[in-house]
Amino acid sequence: MRIDCGPCVIRSWQHGDEQRLHIHANNKGIWLNLRDRFPHPYTQTDAQVWINHVIDQRPEIGFAIDVTGEAVGAIGLELHQDIERCSAEVGYWLGERYWGKGIVTAALKAVTEYGFSQFELTRIYAVPFVRNTASIKVLEKVGYQREGIMRRSAVKNGEVLDQALYAYTTDQ
Repeated sequence: MRIDCGPCVIRSWQHGDEQRLHIHANNKGIWLNLRDRFPHPYTQTDAQVWINHVIDQRPEIGFAIDVTGEAVGAIGLELHQDIERCSAEVGYWLGERYWGKGIVTAALKAVTEYGFSQFELTRIYAVPFVRNTASIKVLEKVGYQREGIMRRSAVKNGEVLDQALYAYTTDQ
């Protein structure tokens, strides 16, 4: 899969991405805003494990955020099942060197459109920590609507945190 978004390309992961991915992912500031399954420190071995996991994943739901031919971040969907099969959660991260350039906004818009066109979804949502104002601004720029605050719903780095619930639905 390949979508040109202007400031970046959203594309399938490929062998070779692991060579430099850890350089962008090994950042405590990134880790502090992601789920614990994202390791810190993030090593080249972690990058290799990730590439091996995602490269043959079907359906394809995880993508590289590529800037000038290099994977500098990731974005993907987590499809739900059973009665929630019409919903997916979106998650993303970007290397700090690329923050503030509209890259994640473009990537999120493209993956949101991709998700609705490829899967029978009525809803894509995200649950950023309330303190992650940059991610919240990105969601709002793309058109995600705030549905509420999930108080004291997560623990990260030993701290109990609130999460915001943002969603984009097919009736928007």
